[in-house]
Amino acid sequence: MTTAVVRTDHYPTRGATEVTTPRRDPVVWSSPGAPGPAEPSDLMSFERDGFLAVEELITEDEVALYRGELERLIADPAVRADERSIIEPTSRDVRSVFEVHKLSEIFAQLVRDERVVGRARQILGSDVYVHQSRVNVKPGFGASGFYWHSDFETWHAEDGLPNMRTVSVSIALTENLDVNGGLMIMPGSHKTFLGCAGETPKDNYKKSLQMQDAGTPSDAALTQYADRHGIKLFTGKAGSATWFDCNCMHGSGDNITPYPRSNVFIVFNSVENTAVQPFAAPVPRPEFIGARDFTPVR
Repeated sequence: MTTAVVRTDHYPTRGATEVTTPRRDPVVWSSPGAPGPAEPSDLMSFERDGFLAVEELITEDEVALYRGELERLIADPAVRADERSIIEPTSRDVRSVFEVHKLSEIFAQLVRDERVVGRARQILGSDVYVHQSRVNVKPGFGASGFYWHSDFETWHAEDGLPNMRTVSVSIALTENLDVNGGLMIMPGSHKTFLGCAGETPKDNYKKSLQMQDAGTPSDAALTQYADRHGIKLFTGKAGSATWFDCNCMHGSGDNITPYPRSNVFIVFNSVENTAVQPFAAPVPRPEFIGARDFTPVR
């Protein structure tokens, strides 16, 4: 007789109702004084708020290099036709290109940059690998936003990441104004996990990358979160960056201004938190969205 292995799910989601669970994992996993580019005060504020903003991570010349590479990628017909490219439903423009560090050596160099990966190692307290990378293009006059969500809710439910030991960095390639659909985070929301209601549809990723549905919090829950934590809108010049915890409640609005907003987005996961079978989906999402290659960034 075979005995089925029962695994523990510390963060239940996609059930009949919404459910909140206190965070069971550290926020900053490294010991005090761990070497790296982040100062101890930076890590303390990350622990408290769930994010860390750096005003000038890369130089103007580097911004020009990466923006030129982004424009080259989205203009390439082969890239546009690739399944890793997500097309804006209305304008039919390229909205995102996933696995960009594998499509471009220039962006692969950015992933390996100590200013980038070094902070991820400090926060996660271990070697890290890239769980996901992409460039986001938000041109003016109608580019749609991303509704409120916790990334970890999706990565846990659909990719199988067991614990909250994952951090994202968004690096601005254009100026982030207070009107062009910038990133918004609810500070401190990373301390509570919100399990969403509803089953995961088959091939949910095909729809969710254009318009989030499954894994979306209710209006009532979002109102409670906003009343408790407030909302922080991130602005800054091209070259600025924001690291944020995987469980931060965040989103961005539509961009109806003439001013584009583009960024490169890298998700680092601890090599001690590698993906298993999804906790609330029948099969994992494709590897270009949730990596199954756990090779550490060197």
